[in-house]
Amino acid sequence: MREAVRRREPVAISAITLLEIAVLFGEGKSQSELRLDELLNEFDSNPAFQILPLTVEVAAEIAALGRSLRDPADRTIVSTARVWRLGLVTSDRRIIDSGLVRIVA
Repeated sequence: MREAVRRREPVAISAITLLEIAVLFGEGKSQSELRLDELLNEFDSNPAFQILPLTVEVAAEIAALGRSLRDPADRTIVSTARVWRLGLVTSDRRIIDSGLVRIVA
């Protein structure tokens, strides 16, 4: 992601990812070099980042996934990428192994 931002390529972030980030920081499990407020400010102010909302179309895609993924956040992230026809940057083995979305290295 850092390389994409450095190259000024757009980076889309599912809105549910903001929730996951907030939870990680709140539980003290983040390994980020930035504080939460700095990270969220970067997402909000840097035009390289586009926050993609949870829409009716994404919700329909979540339902269409069936039981492929159990975690609601993972299902939302995958469905958002599918609806917007984007590759997904992830190290989550379950998402990678599901084959539901194109993975970007």
